[in-house]
Amino acid sequence: MQYKDYYAILGVAPDASLEHIKKAYRLLAKTHHPDMSKEVGAEERFKEAAEAYACLKNPEKRAAYDALGKGVEGQGFTPPPDWENQFANGQHDFSGMDLSDLLASLNARSQGRHFSNAPRNGEDTQNSVRISMGDSLNGCSMALHLQSREADKHIEVKIPPGVRVGQKIRLKGMGGQGRHGGRNGDMFLNVELLPHPLFKPHDSDLYFELAVCPWEAVLGADIEIPTLEGNVVLTLPPGTKHGQKLRIKGKGLAAAQHQRGDLYAVVHLETPSSVTDDERGHYQALAATSTFHPRAHLLQETPHAHTVP
Repeated sequence: MQYKDYYAILGVAPDASLEHIKKAYRLLAKTHHPDMSKEVGAEERFKEAAEAYACLKNPEKRAAYDALGKGVEGQGFTPPPDWENQFANGQHDFSGMDLSDLLASLNARSQGRHFSNAPRNGEDTQNSVRISMGDSLNGCSMALHLQSREADKHIEVKIPPGVRVGQKIRLKGMGGQGRHGGRNGDMFLNVELLPHPLFKPHDSDLYFELAVCPWEAVLGADIEIPTLEGNVVLTLPPGTKHGQKLRIKGKGLAAAQHQRGDLYAVVHLETPSSVTDDERGHYQALAATSTFHPRAHLLQETPHAHTVP
């Protein structure tokens, strides 16, 4: 049996965390995938990285691999004498077995399992899929590239309408490959949302900042605003204040039991940075005649006002 240094293949230390191992594999898979790289040997490096990751991501297989000890890459080696007793059933012919096949056939005695040719179901796997907020409401189809040690697959996934953040979509039979006639495992896709340039999600509700002119805030106005399904008209009540939240019911994200969250417009009072002479005259006339005093509460208990030099 030839030794393969899985840690060196992934470029990580032997004590690397699972998160570091995952990051290293994703980078290598993206760099050397045959669809991404035409360099000589790229496909072989991709397969080596997939094999190393398949072993090191599994705590059981990683422990067995670490127990094999350090060998020389590409040279023959034999597991330590006590290795079989701890990790296998003592029936392996190491001379004719590949390292990846050996590790794939492991059965940890500590968990009471015994190696045999009985059917073994494949493992369920997890992946993530990122979709737009609009697609979460309406549903969509998207191409997905699935990588595993056994095979590379390109499939089209249908995202159902009304899918929610954190919801899992089951792809039957797309997980780990079954052995000896066992069924393939399933893949579960965790739904994540892509950022939106306007809307900020909070649970199933959406928030966005609504810029309002001073005269609109004072007099009220009908304002056209965006939603995930197109523009609607929002009635701004007279006397609207800065920071006030205006609710548009049922225009948020999908919620449980076929409900919808709400959309909240958070008022942001905008003042013009420059005005014409005519506009300045209007503001000066308003300042001279208005009885509105926003700082009156600050002066109620102040006996004498002093001019700050």
